[in-house]
Amino acid sequence: MNRFLFILCFTVGFLHAQQTEYVDFKTAKADIVFGNLSKKEVSGIVTYKFQILKDVDSIFVDAYSFEKIEYILDGKINGNQYNGKQLIIKSSFKANTNHKIDIVWKTNPRKAMYFIGWDSEDYVASSDSDKNRNSIEKKQIWTQGQGKYTSNWLPSIDNMNDKIEFDLSITFDKNYEVITNGKLIKIEDYFGKTKWYYDMQQPMSSYLVALAIGKYNKKVAYSKSGIPLEMYYYPEDTAKVEPTYRYTKQIFDFLEEELSVPYPWQNYKQVPVKDFLYAGMENTSTTIFADSFVIDSIAFVDKNYVNVNAHELAHQWFGDLVTETSGTHHWLQEGFATYYALLAERDIFGDDYYYWRLYEYAQDLLEQDEAGGSTSLLDSKSSSTTFYKKGAWVLLMLRERVGDAAFKKGVKNYLEKNQFKNVETVDFISEVEKVSGADLSAFVNTWLIEKKLPIKEIHSVLEKNDNTSFLITIKDTPYLSYRTDDNNEYIPSSLVHELPNGYYPIKKAVLEELIHKPNYPTYKSLLLDGFQSKDIKVRQAIAQNLTEIPSELKTEYETLLDDKSYITIETALFNLWKNFPQERDTYLNKTKDIQGFSDKNIRILWLALTLISPDFEDKNIRNAYNELTDYTSSKYGFEIRQKAFQYLNQIQACNDVCKENLEQATKHHNWRFSKFSKEMLKSMQ
Repeated sequence: MNRFLFILCFTVGFLHAQQTEYVDFKTAKADIVFGNLSKKEVSGIVTYKFQILKDVDSIFVDAYSFEKIEYILDGKINGNQYNGKQLIIKSSFKANTNHKIDIVWKTNPRKAMYFIGWDSEDYVASSDSDKNRNSIEKKQIWTQGQGKYTSNWLPSIDNMNDKIEFDLSITFDKNYEVITNGKLIKIEDYFGKTKWYYDMQQPMSSYLVALAIGKYNKKVAYSKSGIPLEMYYYPEDTAKVEPTYRYTKQIFDFLEEELSVPYPWQNYKQVPVKDFLYAGMENTSTTIFADSFVIDSIAFVDKNYVNVNAHELAHQWFGDLVTETSGTHHWLQEGFATYYALLAERDIFGDDYYYWRLYEYAQDLLEQDEAGGSTSLLDSKSSSTTFYKKGAWVLLMLRERVGDAAFKKGVKNYLEKNQFKNVETVDFISEVEKVSGADLSAFVNTWLIEKKLPIKEIHSVLEKNDNTSFLITIKDTPYLSYRTDDNNEYIPSSLVHELPNGYYPIKKAVLEELIHKPNYPTYKSLLLDGFQSKDIKVRQAIAQNLTEIPSELKTEYETLLDDKSYITIETALFNLWKNFPQERDTYLNKTKDIQGFSDKNIRILWLALTLISPDFEDKNIRNAYNELTDYTSSKYGFEIRQKAFQYLNQIQACNDVCKENLEQATKHHNWRFSKFSKEMLKSMQ
């Protein structure tokens, strides 16, 4: 081990002594029940078995703001010493002894467990297939432990360095589905309710404990290795199952083959939930993700679950099987998951897509660097851009440095040696050094320690692909240039000819530049070439950039309303409505039955435009206003609500009901939506 790695290992290891030096919690069996759901009541009993490593006179279990909590140690010692954050167990614990503690608790969690829809009306008028049909509002309970702490609802260990085998049983209404980590081994009637028993066979950090309760059906597929892939969906979303979970089996099989390390858990479950805090969360064997990724076939081209799907699955190895010791090494989870998700997408979409995404990551990193925001990859306070995207680039460059065989063998050894353990950067780098025989000190200093982005080295990789090489070349050089010959005849740049050829980001880049040069000699003919493209993304680039529509291109632009893209339709509808007032009725009639994504992007825009279009469906204006206002209610997901608030505010039509809903939204558990609501409310005062 080189000197740098020794110092890094010693320094970080010293910082993480804490309680884990004295006690090792081995197993947890939790029996969970729910009380008054409108009051967010959860209670239960959890039994921990643990081993004392060094003599100590007390240990603790984390538990935040519990209403009631007490314990029985080894079946004979009772106690309830509790400071609001920890349950403290005092005893003369001797090294190398084993113990059992039963903890009884009751609480109303303020975070980490979220009760959705239990305190609002039972019915909501909304449906993608029939907006006038009443359907039961989604009522759910789900958890988010990372960054929020499972100890807010389950007495547990916040320190991720103590891995525990969790077996959960949950009692709930029989009409709901209950999903948690591990394998469902039994369901039984329990005093008029149903009790689900789940078994985990391997240990994990407690922040990875998950629970999701709701109305679900599921589809099951099997990997090549025989692992059940359980894909949950809302009963009304049968038609969305395939586009939502498209490529799931291919991603799973690819990762097992690429890593040469078998998936470490009994099964793999994916569950969509309403108003989730993030895109997805890689709870052990049970990914929970935002139901905004539940999509139909049209939405797939613009907003699909593939990257999130691959990212969260990669975490089952990088984050769940091997877990960081602290935030200093967060890239070992997020950088790896980002990189392997990109490799899985490469397997699906090909090399051009792979290099284009690498180019986008590089651009984001460069922008951060130029803004003075770059930090060391080993800085626990680094940005997500650094942990995720620079982390992915580090792995790619390391693979370039040591070669495919050594890189893959190093990763395999790293996973196998450290499975079900906690890791530091030194654990990974040392394995690659052993396999490759390379001294990686300089690499570590350049890519992990230094703040500055090695942009030249990044460009050397991107230039291997013709498309990304072209994008690099044109970034600082005008490519829609031309000159005249001796007879003053127009001679176009050869780069113009990239428009009908090449990968769509190049076509898009050419169009974006062209649209801002209306005096370009072949402006109209090039735009017509773009309109005639069969690539939805190319036509979308026209919709998004050609906001002032020349009358001679009106007919071609109107064809964008027929594209199989909700982004294109939304953009084209607004631009056509704005540019050609005399045709507004035509455009609104053509799009009146389109909902769009799950956030109803087209429907909500349509309602807003209807309200400010004189004479259009004048007799239904009140219905349109009521529907748009209703979308601000908590009955709907925050994405829908936010769009409705924005449009009502823009047209200055946020009435008392709207403002009341906005006030309520300031207390929403999703901090981004809460922040948006507070800022809008302040701007209206």
